[in-house]
Amino acid sequence: MTKFTKLALAALLGMAVMTTTASADATKGQKLYAKKLKEACGMSGADFAGKHTQDEWKEIFDAGKMGEEIGTICKGAELKEKLQSHVYDFAYEYANDSGNVPSC
Repeated sequence: MTKFTKLALAALLGMAVMTTTASADATKGQKLYAKKLKEACGMSGADFAGKHTQDEWKEIFDAGKMGEEIGTICKGAELKEKLQSHVYDFAYEYANDSGNVPSC
């Protein structure tokens, strides 16, 4: 292998590792929901996530309206923008068409 090929492979591997660690986490989102939103929402995490299908949650998140939707479902509750991706992953993972049930 040439030096360039080795360098390119190393860079590709490094990028793959970085994107994996930078992604949001459904488990963290579940903990955030239980800690910061459950009381304000007045419902379990399963009920919250079940408000939409996976496609609907994806559309909401991609449109940048996750904070608004949390506020709508949870009567004015707010969540910092940097934490919304974790709650999105939680909601997507346990949406009403996913077949998964959270433990909160």
